[in-house]
Amino acid sequence: MVLEATMICIDNSEWMRNGDYAPSRFQAQTEAANLICGAKTQLNPENTVGVMTMAGKGVRVLVTPTSDLGKILACMHGLEIGGELNLAAGIQVAQLALKHRQNKKQQQRIIVFVGSPIKHEKKVLEMIGRKLKKNSVALDIVNFGEDDEGNTEKLEALLAAVNNNDSSHLVHVPAGPNALSDVLLSTPIFTGDGEGGSGFAAAAAAAAASGASGYEFGVDPNLDPELALALRVSMEEERARQEAAAKRAAEEAAKKEKQGEQQSSSQDVTMTDQDSVPASEADDKKKTTKHDEGLLQEAIAMSSTPSYPSGRDTNMSEVAEDDPELALALQLSMQDGTKDAPSHSDMSQLLADQAFVSSILASLPGVDPEDPSVKDVLTSMQNQSEPQEKKDEDKASKEEEEKK
Repeated sequence: MVLEATMICIDNSEWMRNGDYAPSRFQAQTEAANLICGAKTQLNPENTVGVMTMAGKGVRVLVTPTSDLGKILACMHGLEIGGELNLAAGIQVAQLALKHRQNKKQQQRIIVFVGSPIKHEKKVLEMIGRKLKKNSVALDIVNFGEDDEGNTEKLEALLAAVNNNDSSHLVHVPAGPNALSDVLLSTPIFTGDGEGGSGFAAAAAAAAASGASGYEFGVDPNLDPELALALRVSMEEERARQEAAAKRAAEEAAKKEKQGEQQSSSQDVTMTDQDSVPASEADDKKKTTKHDEGLLQEAIAMSSTPSYPSGRDTNMSEVAEDDPELALALQLSMQDGTKDAPSHSDMSQLLADQAFVSSILASLPGVDPEDPSVKDVLTSMQNQSEPQEKKDEDKASKEEEEKK
């Protein structure tokens, strides 16, 4: 296996905005560079790759040669497009970065992407090529986007100056339906100098990065069965997780709908109960009123009905003839009534005694016996007592006559 340190030079000039390579020149170039980085790092764990740009405000090294593929791929994001290509300065800076590599046993290689016109003279490029050959630096050139004969002639002169035992290569990629990375897969840049190991690693890296190989997950199970199995298991687990999440979401939605229906039904029941309560209260009031009216009618009927069954007053004299004891009781009660009769006459006599009444009234505090209103009251009382005395006397005389 080849132990190698590689610098990839990216063309980020204004010409990279063109869309003759899908989706754009710059995007197609970036994808191809990512494939090359993956191929180089998979070929040998000790291989290192660095990335730099050759346009914009100036030549800039994005990452020095390293074996960290994640760091290499991350530096590709967020690149700015602008300015003109400076091919001579880019190659010289790349050669300087390789000169300071940590492992001096690594072979040196520079891969250049050229997609815009070259402003340098052919002699300048030939001089740079001879310098690279002197320092044992291989050079791979990818010419795309510009079909100018001047560019092709300059690049061929550069390749002729740097080539040593066919270690350097020049690839022309015309615009077409095929992606730039797909075309490069069959070139010596990926397959190496006839070494099967380099071609194997390049194909595996291309399949893993682009997914254009036609296999599931972009991995040939014949080349890496463990990776293919791990990807398949991961995909199945993710699918199961998504299905479970969708099922859980559907259950929660159904539960919420059910709760909403229950709440609406309970509100309907409450409203019907509230409507039925006044109706029941009105019915109870009507029933109570009817009951009270019935009781009132019964009471009136009972009060109008005589308490004795015969419908006429009982003659006590007839009953007394049949029962001697009852007759004796009636005679004693009549004697008591005659004894009580003089009491009314005595009261009338007291009221007739004006001197006695005046003395009683004078003894009361705040009462004036000579007050006309007081005299009027006494006169009215005397007038009422006289008819009562006459009635008592008539009653007493009638009772005496009946006894006789």
